[in-house]
Amino acid sequence: MKIKLIIFDLDGTLVNSSVDITNALNYAIEPYGLEKITVEKTISLVGEGLTRLIEKLLGERRSDIRGMALERFLDYYSEHLTDFTIPYPGVRDTLEMLGNYKKAVLSNKREDLSKRLLDDLELSGYFEIIWGSDSVPEKKPSPVPVLELLKQASCGPDEAVIVGDSNYDIEAGRAAGVRTVAVSYGYRDVNLLKDADFIIDSMKELTFKLDIFNAQ
Repeated sequence: MKIKLIIFDLDGTLVNSSVDITNALNYAIEPYGLEKITVEKTISLVGEGLTRLIEKLLGERRSDIRGMALERFLDYYSEHLTDFTIPYPGVRDTLEMLGNYKKAVLSNKREDLSKRLLDDLELSGYFEIIWGSDSVPEKKPSPVPVLELLKQASCGPDEAVIVGDSNYDIEAGRAAGVRTVAVSYGYRDVNLLKDADFIIDSMKELTFKLDIFNAQ
């Protein structure tokens, strides 16, 4: 069955947003006497959505300030979504080349932030659907958002592929029965991506992998 729908993760796959997320996290914790975190630390924490990100950053010892830190994060990040965020090399060119496919974004970032980020970077026009962690009742690695997205796009699992940098993307895709492509340049160690059908080192390689899927 030929591929009709390509589902993309956002952070770590289409865009490198690690600096802006780090800056927002450091703003969020600034009043509470906590040590600033590095971009590398942020990368190790992201992937499960914003609420979980704050929980992992603060731990159990500072659970009392989670709500305030989350509010401060959102206040800052909403105003600085794309100060330093840029598409990864080859992303825009590849999206141009994939004009005959339906394309969607499925992120564990909140939907409004995902849409605004893509608007700011002039990428939203490439996608028919942009969903975030709050678009459906569950988020990746649950297969539920993938399955709901397939319904929205009127595609069967054998007509879709998910592209992401995280084991959460691969787990969600496999559980939903769609083909999976992992990118090695994102936020997760490549050893966590071994269950993907393919691993690519550049988004430009995606078109070749789609040719393989379509020939099967």
